[in-house]
Amino acid sequence: MNHFRYEVQHPNGQTTTGMLASSDAMQAAATLRADGLKVVQITPVESVAHTFLQKLAALNQMSGPSQKDILSFTTQLAVMIRAGISIRAAIEGIADQVDNPKFKQMLLDIKRDVEAGKAFSEALTRFPKHFNPLYVNMVRASEMSGSFAHMLDRIAGYLGQQIETRRMVVGAMIYPAVICVMAVGVTIFLLTFVLPKFAMVFRGKESVLPWPTVFLMSLSAFMVKYWWVVLIGFVVTGGGFFAFLKTEVGRLWFDQAKLIAPVFRRMFRALYISRSVQTMGELVNAGVPMLDTLMITGSIAGNQLYRDMWTSVHEAVKQGKKISHNLARNSNLLPKSVVQMVSAGEESGKLGEVLDEVSVFYSKQLRDSIKAVTGMIEPIAIVLMGAIVGFIAMAIILPIFKMSSLVK
Repeated sequence: MNHFRYEVQHPNGQTTTGMLASSDAMQAAATLRADGLKVVQITPVESVAHTFLQKLAALNQMSGPSQKDILSFTTQLAVMIRAGISIRAAIEGIADQVDNPKFKQMLLDIKRDVEAGKAFSEALTRFPKHFNPLYVNMVRASEMSGSFAHMLDRIAGYLGQQIETRRMVVGAMIYPAVICVMAVGVTIFLLTFVLPKFAMVFRGKESVLPWPTVFLMSLSAFMVKYWWVVLIGFVVTGGGFFAFLKTEVGRLWFDQAKLIAPVFRRMFRALYISRSVQTMGELVNAGVPMLDTLMITGSIAGNQLYRDMWTSVHEAVKQGKKISHNLARNSNLLPKSVVQMVSAGEESGKLGEVLDEVSVFYSKQLRDSIKAVTGMIEPIAIVLMGAIVGFIAMAIILPIFKMSSLVK
């Protein structure tokens, strides 16, 4: 049975629309005509939904490649280069299989640049939004050392781990967001639909009502009467907050807040250390110059405080100082043990290996922190929801008990 949206005209000239279930459009039209109605238009609901999905897919195709697309491209390119296929033919073959037209055009542009004699790393610089400095510099280093396929594997591994890390962190943040939305939704429902039904019972007895009841009844009456003010307030507050976060001061405040938030600070601290150390380790092992490595590490850190820290280290190294010398001044951002391991790596000439080990350790700590955060949020959310609902229930039940005792 299919569903159809129809528009019909009544004998009096009035036009109405509605929904009708029928086997096909002809049967639906016959049913409407049997009721004495003139059929103006009948549209299958499925085709409307399909059109919407097509427009949504087209809109998505207009956007550039995602991180997963870049990861897939890098992995395929590594396999094809290892198989002995030329880079031009490899890029062309991958482009033929890409569905995203914008990404396909990007790959064809890169292929044309390579055919024109440019290095692959230089061709990638045309698209800095999708191929960040880490990607480009690791490719450039591999072009000089002749380990192109191996370096692409390392880049693919790095991208895969970053995507997985982002997925875990976003997953950990979704749960508290859903709980907050539910708490606000339940509170609004109770204040606008439940409490007004008790207003008639308590009317005229305000003098004997406890303060929680008086407060909630006043709040309920305000929300019912001036709901549009509350809605505008939410929109303005939310819009203002997000606009504030886009400013330099707002970003700095938010980055600082993430590092001191009671429940989330350990998770974010592990995230930024893991990301920074892994990025630096990959670049050092790839043979990228240290000054470029430090600059790229700062740009990918993801937090203004860590970005400033790596920028200061960059300036110190430019003056001839050691990396660990400046890192030791940032004990609030990096544990002392990490600084000591970096110092040992510098002294032994095995900085890349040390950074890899630190990265593995903090990646594990990040996973443990995410599990701890999700485990702590659940009881906190239950207590929060219980407190809100319990307070509203108490405000309703207390005056009933109080009035019954007065009657006795």
